[in-house]
Amino acid sequence: MKKLAKILLLLFLLILYSYVCNITLLPDSYIIMQGESLNIYTLIGLSLQSKKDTLQAVSTINQSYEVGKVDLSLKLFDLFSVKNISVNVIPKTTVVPVGSAIGMKLYTDGVLVVGMSEIEGKRPYENSGIQEGDRIIQIDQNEIDSTEDLIDVVNNSKGNSVSIQYVHNEETITTSITPVKNQDNEYKLGLWVRDAAAGVGTLTFYEPDSKMFASLGHGILDVDTSSLIKIENGELVTTNILSITKGKKGEPGEIRGTIETGMDIGDISKNTSFGVFGILNKPSYISVSQEDEMEVALRNEIKTGKAEIICELENGKREHYDIEIQKVFVNNNQDNKSMLIKVTDKNLLDKTGGIIQGMSGAPIIQNGKFIGAVTHVLVNDPTLGYGVFADMMLKQMKEVK
Repeated sequence: MKKLAKILLLLFLLILYSYVCNITLLPDSYIIMQGESLNIYTLIGLSLQSKKDTLQAVSTINQSYEVGKVDLSLKLFDLFSVKNISVNVIPKTTVVPVGSAIGMKLYTDGVLVVGMSEIEGKRPYENSGIQEGDRIIQIDQNEIDSTEDLIDVVNNSKGNSVSIQYVHNEETITTSITPVKNQDNEYKLGLWVRDAAAGVGTLTFYEPDSKMFASLGHGILDVDTSSLIKIENGELVTTNILSITKGKKGEPGEIRGTIETGMDIGDISKNTSFGVFGILNKPSYISVSQEDEMEVALRNEIKTGKAEIICELENGKREHYDIEIQKVFVNNNQDNKSMLIKVTDKNLLDKTGGIIQGMSGAPIIQNGKFIGAVTHVLVNDPTLGYGVFADMMLKQMKEVK
């Protein structure tokens, strides 16, 4: 009898855990485009109800909802409200697909820790808790915005312990380190830090009315820590293509460009796993016309079969190239691998061997609509890669920072 009771208790706890996980893992807010369905999967006994009509349970949000905010309540057995969820319905819109090579300069929020080293045989950082990928934002009540800020504050400590605020996995933590003097009579923490990063990619689209832009389809990662760089701000600059390395099996190719003499044409505000976003201040520098404006497709409008991408492989020359969409992962909202694509255009294959680094962000067009952007290449077959849905980039762009 006792054994049965233990089994029943264990089963009850397992079920309870499943419900708690289901409730807590649901986001507090969603963004959808008008006409798009929102599928939220819940366990038996959990239901979403519109706060305007508590008698009506809803499983999808569709075009019957007006543009704006929809408030939903997640209820247990239609009795207890366990979570409030807001859905922001944004209007279907038109954008200008671009496809131009572009440069990006990113400035971190604080300074990013990218390495550690001994100072005169000592490791002053050893018990601080600071790890590679963390961001230092404050030392002894002084805001740290650059490596120069950090160097000045640490040297002014004269070897006394300093209080450090740093961010680890979105959590702000306070610790302390006693700097060590090196042979040059400078005080050091033993931390290698960086306050900026730069890269070359493809500008995906911009929205003429708001001047908002999106690029890359994926975020910029730090080369040392492989973590997404948390930025304070950044600059969108023109780039000059220097060379193209053709991709082949096991060796991804790349577009090499320089941004040293680039013109600042926009402000970057967000670096996310779905792209880099901001405001395009000088659209005339990307040589596209509002006549190229087209509707953003909903993901249920995307079909397997022929499509095309736009990219720049020669300075000032954007071209359309044929691809084939082989698979569409309609329900994928977790990452930027929304579509499996294959390069079929002979000219593009001759020039690049397929998808190469620097083409990330190349807009994908199908049936006269903007449907997404190139994001990844398969290393073992450069003719194959992934694209992200247009609606996911648009939602990230519209979401408040």
